[in-house]
Amino acid sequence: MSEPSSTPPLPLHNRVAIITGGSRGIGRAISLHLASLGANLVINFLSNSYQANQLVTQINSNNKSSTTTQAICVQADISELEQVKALFDAAESAFNVQPHILVNSAAVADPNYNFLANMKVQDFDYVMKVNVRGAFLCCQEASKRIKNGGGGRIICLSSSGVAALRPGNGAYAASTAAVEAMIKILAKELKGTGITANCVAPGPVASEMFFAGKTEEMIKRRVDESPLGRLGQPEDIAPLVGFLASDVGEWVNGQIILANGGYI
Repeated sequence: MSEPSSTPPLPLHNRVAIITGGSRGIGRAISLHLASLGANLVINFLSNSYQANQLVTQINSNNKSSTTTQAICVQADISELEQVKALFDAAESAFNVQPHILVNSAAVADPNYNFLANMKVQDFDYVMKVNVRGAFLCCQEASKRIKNGGGGRIICLSSSGVAALRPGNGAYAASTAAVEAMIKILAKELKGTGITANCVAPGPVASEMFFAGKTEEMIKRRVDESPLGRLGQPEDIAPLVGFLASDVGEWVNGQIILANGGYI
């Protein structure tokens, strides 16, 4: 009589992942993908609680392997230190363990695509506050709070716009370039902890942030520039983040990985 086969654990089984900006766009796709890999999720959102709660309900309803909660959502402004600390506190409280993974996907862009000469200082400051200060605060807290000893992951989303250097994207490209520099240095500073730090840099992806302020002509131009003849989809980015978050991604560290279908 043959032994009953046992199902191997999922790659991220029992690991806790904090995903900023995790309720919409690329962040939403990442949340769903990491959940499918077995991770417990803390999905951060800024203002749309309905959207975040709907995603949490979907993930917990799909969690067939357990009766326990797999996902929660937490409102926090990642550009504010105390709110970032509260986000990590919520992760530890909900799952009774230090988090293992941070995916920082929260970001903003200037929807008016102003040239730097015409950009309002307050708009520039807002992009930098969310994208650079927010990434800094999240990475700083993750460096202190992520479980050491192997399996710890810090993954920031940046942008292929750093390489594209398009007019009208000066503030956004500058902010993501700063994040890429921080990640490369952070990977070295985390020596001995078993925590890796990487950036994923998407090209044009069909998301709310991408479509904001763009004309049909602008969108068509991005499609025409792609060797694959289409915009990226959030689901094109999520598996790469899942790879970096898992054990098989450990040897990738301090890297900026372009995920843009050949756009750059």
